[in-house]
Amino acid sequence: MTHHVRTMLDTHPKDLSQIDKDALAECIAACFECAQTCTACADACLSENMVAELTTCIRLNLDCADICETTGRVLSRPGGWDVNLIRSLLEACRTACQACGEECDRHAEMHEHCKVCAEACRRCEQACAQLLATLS
Repeated sequence: MTHHVRTMLDTHPKDLSQIDKDALAECIAACFECAQTCTACADACLSENMVAELTTCIRLNLDCADICETTGRVLSRPGGWDVNLIRSLLEACRTACQACGEECDRHAEMHEHCKVCAEACRRCEQACAQLLATLS
C-alpha cells in the first residue's frame, strides 16, 4: 500500500518538497491499515461470547477507526494544508491509537484479534509522531 501512496505523492502537481514524503506515505498507510484493523477487531469483539466485557474495547475500536480513516483521508490531500489543522489531527489520531492500543492490550492474551489491533494502533501512533516531528 505504501508504494501507491508514495507514487501519488511523487506525481502530485503541487510542489510538496517541504513535506517529508516518506513519513507522510507511511503515516497515510498506517492510518488506513489501523482503521481497517480496528473495524475488524470491533466486529470480532462483537462475535465473542463475553461481548459485555468488551464494550469499552469495541467503542474505542470504532472511535479509533473513524479518526484514523479521517486522518488518512486528510493527509492524502497535501496540496493546500493548514499545518495547524494537520498537527491537531495527528495529535488526535495519536491519542486515539494510544487509547485503543492500551485497551486492546488488556484483552490480547485472551483474544488474538485484540493483539493484532494493538500492534496496528502502535504502528499508527508512531507514524503520526514521526510525521508530526517533520512538520515545520
